[in-house]
Amino acid sequence: MQLDVGKIYEGKVTGITKFGAFVELEPGTTGMVHISEVASTFVSEIKDHLTEGQTVKVKVLSVSEDGKISLSIKKAVDNPPPRKDFKRGGNGGNNGGRRFDGGNNNKPQQEKAPLTPEAAFEDMLNKFKQSSDERMGDLKKVLDNKRRSPSRRK
Repeated sequence: MQLDVGKIYEGKVTGITKFGAFVELEPGTTGMVHISEVASTFVSEIKDHLTEGQTVKVKVLSVSEDGKISLSIKKAVDNPPPRKDFKRGGNGGNNGGRRFDGGNNNKPQQEKAPLTPEAAFEDMLNKFKQSSDERMGDLKKVLDNKRRSPSRRK
């Protein structure tokens, strides 16, 4: 069987390992679906998603010179799940999704332009770093107080 890279085929799961699953496209032609290509969500156990003997649609990712066939189930799906939109000021804070304008409720707050996923990630990373620095500062204060405490056990 001549396989075309990028084409979708139907096959039967013949074996499951901890790193992937083997799919037989036709007798004598078997490819492997790596664990990262099983589903669009995180997969820790392949057996939660596939069973031996199950018929699946797979997309051919590559065929190496030595005949190894790399397959993907998640890329063969017609409708991938929608991506989550990252929005600034969402439920990341403790204010229940309400905006905080510093106590001045009389003036309206300007809407901010939506962020790209990269900018949203940078924003989330900066918030994480800031909270992490604050926590580390608090931890250092506690440890310094314990070191200075005269009530040590002997």
